[in-house]
Amino acid sequence: SALLLIWSTNQLMDARAFLFFNTRGRRPAWLDMVMTGLTQIGNGITALVLALALFFAGKRLFAYELILGTLTLWLAVEFIKLLVRRGRPFTGLTEARIVGRRERGRSFPSGHTAQSFFIATLMAAYFRPNVWNVCIFFAIAVLVGITRMYVGAHYPRDVLAGAILGSAWGLLGAIVFGYGL
Repeated sequence: SALLLIWSTNQLMDARAFLFFNTRGRRPAWLDMVMTGLTQIGNGITALVLALALFFAGKRLFAYELILGTLTLWLAVEFIKLLVRRGRPFTGLTEARIVGRRERGRSFPSGHTAQSFFIATLMAAYFRPNVWNVCIFFAIAVLVGITRMYVGAHYPRDVLAGAILGSAWGLLGAIVFGYGL
């Protein structure tokens, strides 16, 4: 019963934080369009386009590793969603706004966020860019996480779990693929 109390208390905080990102303040149509576009940075098609660009830029092995990591991460995310079975915010919160299309499937963890953090982590390990470029990689990943709440697809804990999973997957990939950290 203590776990149930902790879960329900955290669920209330999660719902409040979600509504802050999803409904608070002005939401002009242009911002909805921008957020709908930015959220797609975390989908598999973006990873495929990036991998193709890397492939044709002569980074063939890295392109294959990016695709392998993306596919295995997707499987891990879907497996966790099967286990946790958490509904999308709009299924439990009548105030939730849906921007763009109504997402299907389960909510925990955020696959888009996991994907964007995976790519940021793997690219930082592979390319070893300067601090500012690493900050840009992760700022984009954080932005994807925020967009997932803005469009009504995920609670904050879903996004946090996706960020942790994606970063861990990227670190694991960097170790397995021998990029050294």
